[in-house]
Amino acid sequence: MDRRTFLGTLVGSIVATGLRAAPLAAEAQPAGKVYRIGYLSDRLGPGAFEEAFLRGLRELGYVQGRSIIIEYRWAEGKVERLSALAAELISLQVDMIVTAGVPAAKAAKAATSTTPVVMATSADAVGDGLIASFARPGGNVTGISLFSRELSGKRLEVVKEAIPGITRVAVLFNTLNPSNPPQFRETEAAAERLGLKAVPLDIRFPDGIEPAFAEAARSGARAVLIVSDSATITHRAQLGAAGLKYRLPTMFSNKAYLEGGGLMSYGPDIFEAFRHAATYVDKILKGAKPANLPVEQPERFELVINMKTAKALGLTIPQPLLQRADQVIE
Repeated sequence: MDRRTFLGTLVGSIVATGLRAAPLAAEAQPAGKVYRIGYLSDRLGPGAFEEAFLRGLRELGYVQGRSIIIEYRWAEGKVERLSALAAELISLQVDMIVTAGVPAAKAAKAATSTTPVVMATSADAVGDGLIASFARPGGNVTGISLFSRELSGKRLEVVKEAIPGITRVAVLFNTLNPSNPPQFRETEAAAERLGLKAVPLDIRFPDGIEPAFAEAARSGARAVLIVSDSATITHRAQLGAAGLKYRLPTMFSNKAYLEGGGLMSYGPDIFEAFRHAATYVDKILKGAKPANLPVEQPERFELVINMKTAKALGLTIPQPLLQRADQVIE
């Protein structure tokens, strides 16, 4: 996948995005105007995703500290803090709030019905009650929704091909994220269609990781599929290490996880999603209304396989699967 191209599927229309040349800073905003942007996440602090977002802003001509100021608020894994942090950002009279993850988006939406909210990432934005529809979000929330119902089945198909004879797969998710149980049910239904049994591992992070993998091994599962959210991405190294310890191949939703030692990923480029969120910020600062900005969904997905992890697990990846991979980490 071209990292500089993000093709969004818009319900009712198709809009080409991502290849826009960066304008001069003077074009991005009126002379002398400094915008204040709130940034809300339940993670521990800034990382590669935030750098991708900042890169997107720079490409559009914004200069941090000169034409734009970002007020970061981190819940540090404590989702119950998000409401207070969102209220704090509103009290600062920010021009908009950018959110990372469903809990942050819900907290921002609950805190204000007037300040624009841009979802850098979300799961099922309609199903989670964040927007009315993808084509016309309504209200003050718009952005990017990464959830696609067919992805659970595609990931399980890859797992089944990689591990011939597998009959049970564990599905690990963050029990504190309200969008995760529906995603597990989608995965469970997809597993049934493929002749697999899905074993739920709903845990709290980070203490539940080790016991969950131990339970997966005891249950007879031969792989673990991890449902993505801020908690799982924050603790990707622990998840990868637990998979190696218990000799369980892991399937993740995007390649960012494989830095922690995961085996495979199938899904959209999440770094590109964060970069692309900057275009929503730009449009809204120039006068667009969130209610009229369609929420985009990715239509391109990439399969990445970590051969270092495969070798550590003693797993031979079938050649046809390797040939279909968009990236193989040696």
